[in-house]
Amino acid sequence: MRVLGIDPGLTRCGVGVVDVSSDRSAALVTVTVIRTDPGEPLERRLLTIGDGIANLMDEHRPDAIAIERVFAQHNVRTVMGVAQISGVALHAAASRGLRVGLHTPSEVKAAITGYGTAEKRQVQNMVARVLGLARIPKPADAADALAIAICHAWRTPYVAADAGGSALTPAQKAWIAAERASTRSSARRIPSGTAQTPDRLGR
Repeated sequence: MRVLGIDPGLTRCGVGVVDVSSDRSAALVTVTVIRTDPGEPLERRLLTIGDGIANLMDEHRPDAIAIERVFAQHNVRTVMGVAQISGVALHAAASRGLRVGLHTPSEVKAAITGYGTAEKRQVQNMVARVLGLARIPKPADAADALAIAICHAWRTPYVAADAGGSALTPAQKAWIAAERASTRSSARRIPSGTAQTPDRLGR
């Protein structure tokens, strides 16, 4: 399963692509940060990021798109930028018929580390370990995009993309079994009463 993860931001938009097998092992395909100049008009900035995301989708042909969902943030300008970039990414995914998953920072932290209140550094370290990287991807937006992609793959059973309801392949059945087993294991590891605090992964 190939997933393109997006850490949406107007100045820095992290985009990472990972391949995840049914045994939950993951490999890095590519990771980058699309940047825009705050001094540019908003429409030009959205165009730059939108074109960058669309080009990466066309180049790497992911099976699914994963985007960070922010549901609480004190900085209104940050929320607006995230929402605008998320909309651009959702449009690009829909125009290509790609499945989309929206995951909160707490969901990503829980999927990657086992705890929804994990520190950002813990998430980054686990991303590097899961992908077998010698060092944490920089900047933080890059590591966050990869974490979002891995989270989506680990939390979402791989199902046939066609709407005809064709039978699952052995690989797809293995994927679903592995995902269910992991979910049960993660539930046992997370202490009861752990707070799921709304925040951003990278900022």
